[in-house]
Amino acid sequence: MDWTHYRFVSRWPLPAPVPVVYAVLERPEDYPRWWPQVREVTRLDSTSGVLRVRSLLPYDLTFTAHETRRDPAAGVLETALAGDIEGWARWTVTPAAGGCLARYDQEVDVTKPLLRRFAVPGRPLFRANHRLMMCAGRRGLLGALEAV
Repeated sequence: MDWTHYRFVSRWPLPAPVPVVYAVLERPEDYPRWWPQVREVTRLDSTSGVLRVRSLLPYDLTFTAHETRRDPAAGVLETALAGDIEGWARWTVTPAAGGCLARYDQEVDVTKPLLRRFAVPGRPLFRANHRLMMCAGRRGLLGALEAV
């Protein structure tokens, strides 16, 4: 097992239609307004940017996200990630009872030296840290959708 490799899946039931949720998710530069753990997003161009995230544990992850797929008809946003984490992330927004389901898939390898050094003993904490970040993201997105 590669202790620095992670695969995450989060499912967010949301009380809003697909196009509304997709429109919010396709603007990562706005994430810091509603997602507390996304501390900073700096656009590099129309398809890429640098993100800095930090959840409960005292470390930041900084990485570049480059859009690889934008398909509003399918509800898919996908990015390649490089930096402290390397791999990919994808939002898939589909209709569901009462609104939609936003599914977040991420598969990454951690390259940040500190996290690699503590890969084995820290893995449960790193996974819990990610869960906390995703729970806070859903709460923040619910608030952002109320304002739309």
